[in-house]
Amino acid sequence: MKTLSVILIAAIVLLANHSSANAQQAGSNTYDFLNLTNSARVGALGGNQVGMSLDDVSLVFHNPANLSSELHQSLTFNYVPYVADIKMTYAGYAHHIESVGTFGISVHAINYGTFDRADIDGNLQGTFSAAEYAINLSYSKALSPRLMAGISLKPIISNLEQYNSFGLAADLGVLYSSTDGLFSAGLTLKNIGSQITTYNDIYEPLPTDLQIGISKKLAHAPFRFSLTAQDLFDWNMKYKVSDGNGDIIEGEGNDGNAFDQLMRHMVVGVELVPSDNFYVAVGYNHRRRQELGINEKMSTTGFSWGFGFRVYKFHFAYGSARYHLAGSSNHFSISTNLGNFRR
Repeated sequence: MKTLSVILIAAIVLLANHSSANAQQAGSNTYDFLNLTNSARVGALGGNQVGMSLDDVSLVFHNPANLSSELHQSLTFNYVPYVADIKMTYAGYAHHIESVGTFGISVHAINYGTFDRADIDGNLQGTFSAAEYAINLSYSKALSPRLMAGISLKPIISNLEQYNSFGLAADLGVLYSSTDGLFSAGLTLKNIGSQITTYNDIYEPLPTDLQIGISKKLAHAPFRFSLTAQDLFDWNMKYKVSDGNGDIIEGEGNDGNAFDQLMRHMVVGVELVPSDNFYVAVGYNHRRRQELGINEKMSTTGFSWGFGFRVYKFHFAYGSARYHLAGSSNHFSISTNLGNFRR
């Protein structure tokens, strides 16, 4: 067990050093759909939380170390009517084998819809579609009574009109939970890997990211606070644009102060949890607000909210995230444990 712990930590450090030299700004990677959350709960909490330790199999998508024995026979299905008729789905299952560890399998799919095909003169020539898929094969094991470690291998298939690509990525994660269950902290190195086959013989980088998160539930009040630091390979989160003359400049609306840069890395979430059967959540994503908001009318861009409840043996959840004044995303999740149906 100690050997496994040392190997995992060494792998994270080495891969982090390798990936930091290749860190990319958002929009410059392939398979960016890998960073889009499917979970209604995480969507309501700002879109990314890697430090939460809950009996929710959807959280394995964000940190494979969440795959614990308590999730044995857990099943989840998530559906996201995203923006511009884009649809996302996610289905996952977990199974624990005593003295071996916990295994999980899930499918993450995004469908961009149907488009008109036209020639150079604008003459319509039918339609085409575009979609991407990732199969997550996960494994997690306890390194100690309070520390879990996990890994997810992710074969990726991308079909964009006549262009196809296949890739392979991996997530590595660790998760610590306190004895009283009120505090947890996690670290995830996401999307390490490469394209195996490319769209046009040019290899593009994957959206590799290092994320660290914490979660704290108050002992004498029904509140849980969560904070995740993301995009840790690149301090400067200002997006880049062209000035029209071939030179790259920093985008408008970036004031450059240190606090703004710090907050662009943070995703903040708060939950009201009066019981194990119900919660209400709100979240804030500062980077989303700064990059997608309109200065004249920011409104609730960057904020998110949602709720979840249990009926019989099923958990239902809904989350809504405001990306822009023009639209929001909606997340729907349903989960259950198949073991609860045995008599």
